[in-house]
Amino acid sequence: MAQDPASHADRAPGGSGGPAGLAELLAGTARGDADAFAAVYDEVAAPVIGIARRVLRDPAQSEEVAQEVLLEIWRTAARFDPAKGSPMAWVMTLAHRRAVDRVRSVQKAAERERRVPSAVTPYDEVAEAVETSLEQERVRRCLSALTELQRESVTLAYYAGYTYGQVASLLGVPAGTVKTRMRDALIRLRDCLGVR
Repeated sequence: MAQDPASHADRAPGGSGGPAGLAELLAGTARGDADAFAAVYDEVAAPVIGIARRVLRDPAQSEEVAQEVLLEIWRTAARFDPAKGSPMAWVMTLAHRRAVDRVRSVQKAAERERRVPSAVTPYDEVAEAVETSLEQERVRRCLSALTELQRESVTLAYYAGYTYGQVASLLGVPAGTVKTRMRDALIRLRDCLGVR
């Protein structure tokens, strides 16, 4: 918030002149008086940052918490009740609560990260070998359910890499027949393997 240095030049160091002065400044802040809030800011900013640093130990987070506290003072100054305590105690209570909330938030975030399993799962060679073996057995079983011409066509095309024309030439059947048999074979394999 921009402040006019001249408007604060007549204040002595230490600011408002004690609890009564700070209480009056909070009352002015509650009415929306920006000058009163600037004086409150000057009076409490350093102690607020100090308590935040004692709780958080991190300068950057302490400054963030201090900004949040000062904003809260601006928004909620009307809630200050002089009958319940001094204005500085009210401000320090706000600062301490906000700093503790930040510590808890950081701790909960760290706990959530620890609970989430790592994106990198260890490679298990045995499990991979078993899974591959089971898949190969399923494919063999499904291939054995095909007709001989279908099985030979699929084997030559997919395992040996031949084209439809080459498969037809090797099997001595028309290319159209090979295409039809392979299409039927792939449909049966898909159904057998449960592929969608």
